[in-house]
Amino acid sequence: MIVAIIQARYSSTRLPGKILMEINDKSILDYVINQVQHSKKIDKIVVASPKKTQDDLVVNSINSSNVEVFRGSENDVLDRYYQCAKNYNANVIVRITSDCPLIDPTLIDRCILEFQNSDYDYISNVNKLEKTSWIYHLNGFPLGFAVEVFTFDALERSWNNAKKPSEREHVTQYIPNNPKLFKIGSIENFNDFSDIHLAIDHQADFDLVKLVIEHFPDGEIYNLEKIISFFEDNPHLKLINSHIPFDEGYTKSLEEDKIAEKNHSD
Repeated sequence: MIVAIIQARYSSTRLPGKILMEINDKSILDYVINQVQHSKKIDKIVVASPKKTQDDLVVNSINSSNVEVFRGSENDVLDRYYQCAKNYNANVIVRITSDCPLIDPTLIDRCILEFQNSDYDYISNVNKLEKTSWIYHLNGFPLGFAVEVFTFDALERSWNNAKKPSEREHVTQYIPNNPKLFKIGSIENFNDFSDIHLAIDHQADFDLVKLVIEHFPDGEIYNLEKIISFFEDNPHLKLINSHIPFDEGYTKSLEEDKIAEKNHSD
């Protein structure tokens, strides 16, 4: 069974409550769910949210009868994913984050198809092999279009062995950190549109996404090609949030790794 797990929590240090912020009377999480529901290859969609009381707001906002809800750890997101995947007997997991309201269902299916046609443990469009190391990279895709597909076995091995804070927070980071233990694949875009940032972490990100959504008819199923065309016609819009580093959250996690390592050595 192919299960898409959308990690979703109310708290956010950079933009609190961002996934419940609304555009045209629909929350950011609503947009994410609606986009993922148009994938042709996903068997089940689960929103994995923390057990904290404030995250009841997230759970209670979900109004789709075809979406399951799982509650788990707040900060150990890897454990939340593992327990969720185990609960739903997933043998293939698709990781989607709840701050990417324009995630393209055809891109999701492209990643799943590539995974199915290979013997990878893990494939994504946000990791790139440089020499002998896998690094976080947008691979020519705009920020906000990340798709990761991996086996339950890879998830379980990560859950058993991941120790670094970044590996527990970012779910799959143990895999590219240990390339000799996993067969890893990567998907790249034909052209480079990585200067377009459509994931929501700051108010400027929300403002830009709002402009994109309001440009299209209500009920639109957003796809990458149409969005790129919109930005080619309106290149100035990229300046709205171009000052924000695309890897801001990941860099912060790496700093937390250093602090944890120092505290351990002390």
